[in-house]
Amino acid sequence: MRLSDCHNFHDFRELARRRLPGPIFDYIDGAADDEITHRRNSASFERCDLIPNVLRGVETVDLSATVMGQKLALPVYCSPTALQRLFHHQGERAVAAAAAKYGTMFGVSSLGTVSLEELRRTYATPQVYQFYFHKDRGLNRAMLERAKAAGVEVLMLTVDSITGGNRERDLRTGFTIPFQLTPGGMLQFAIKPRWNWNYLMHEKFKLPQLEQHVDMSGGTLSIGRYFTEMLDPSLNWKDVEDMIRFWNGPFCLKGVLSAADARRAAEIGCTGIIVSNHGGRQLDGCRTAFDQLAEVVDAVGDRVDVMMDSGVQRGTHVLKALSLGAKAVGLGRFYLFPLAAAGQAGVDRALGLMRAEIERGMKLMGCTSISRLTRENVRFR
Repeated sequence: MRLSDCHNFHDFRELARRRLPGPIFDYIDGAADDEITHRRNSASFERCDLIPNVLRGVETVDLSATVMGQKLALPVYCSPTALQRLFHHQGERAVAAAAAKYGTMFGVSSLGTVSLEELRRTYATPQVYQFYFHKDRGLNRAMLERAKAAGVEVLMLTVDSITGGNRERDLRTGFTIPFQLTPGGMLQFAIKPRWNWNYLMHEKFKLPQLEQHVDMSGGTLSIGRYFTEMLDPSLNWKDVEDMIRFWNGPFCLKGVLSAADARRAAEIGCTGIIVSNHGGRQLDGCRTAFDQLAEVVDAVGDRVDVMMDSGVQRGTHVLKALSLGAKAVGLGRFYLFPLAAAGQAGVDRALGLMRAEIERGMKLMGCTSISRLTRENVRFR
């Protein structure tokens, strides 16, 4: 199977499965507990039908969107995700380059593998910094100051990850940083020599946003332990208010599902809200983001920019979310599998296919711009 054989999310997932060692594939693909929410995320779109209009003159279609003050050429963006250089040695550089090519926004995680400064210098496209709130308040302030100094446009505080989800696939394989693999996990790496060669022949893996604050040289720091031991479960609304004042720029909360929380976020000055369940990787059995989207939009859509992520695999999924009032839609696994499969070429192809699907769908819907999509264009079964 080659990159040119990939025409949708499932093709990219299969190519990534063939090329990645099993523990790394499972880290991307897996979710919490029984992975029920993960499966339901994409299935939730199937209960919603599009209602097209005809004879509307759709020779040209405007796919641009403005979200949190950032003008995007597409109504989708690459959500910040951790550990990208484990999936492919190009990591965030590949994602940033592809996002810049298509004129959209990309995110960098606190657990990112390329520095904020390098990415901001190199790629002239809006950049989001995804922030985890740590027990060490001095560390929080230092990381925020660093992001401001780097010129990051948007701060994204993840609020659904004050502790790690129970990702049992990772427990079975011993997926840690540095690796502490089970015998089965080691075998999976042994049978993928191409990945091993690329990993060893490129620059050393690191977490530049944390390297001055976390000792990675001795023992093991598992992803689960990072969330359990370093992040602060006492995070509250007062802490967020303080962060908003300090940041003094576009600020969004990622991981909001309830209308009550959305209203509180609007009241304290958030610029945006991302309706998300972290791709099903945190609380299994919770409501899907798409099913909660309309409720959150109705609560605060006139005051803040509402976005969503979790489970988006098709351009028609994006059209349904936009019709319910989302200003833009975040992509996660949708670009991670192509990254793992082929680096920047993979992300380029995935975003190109997504753009083509959205444009085709808009024409078939009889819609000439994103702003013309409304709830009249959808019905739930």
